[in-house]
Amino acid sequence: MSKKILVVDDDSVMRLGYQMLLKTEGYETFFAGDAMSAMSEARKCQPDLIILDMGLPAGDGVVVMQRLKANIHLALVPVIVVSANATNKDRALVAGAKAFLPKPWKDEELLATIRQYCI
Repeated sequence: MSKKILVVDDDSVMRLGYQMLLKTEGYETFFAGDAMSAMSEARKCQPDLIILDMGLPAGDGVVVMQRLKANIHLALVPVIVVSANATNKDRALVAGAKAFLPKPWKDEELLATIRQYCI
């Protein structure tokens, strides 16, 4: 059974890039474009891992991580934060992200990080 990854990013071009990379690696992918739909999609698909952008409409990545932690079914899902703004790294890690990667991400680095946490 393939692992499920929820990608939360408001940039449709970035979502397409994730989709192409993750599908070729055999992951089942789900997508959300803002903080509100991130939670409904996470509840619906019950992902094994979440890739999260920090700058989102309807709340930033920290808000999403706080909401995930408050949900008993999603609290333990590992989150990898990917952001173009390197100053978000400390905020992301303090909020509970397992890893932080800069945008644009390198395929090999992203996949290695996913494999580390998507067990």
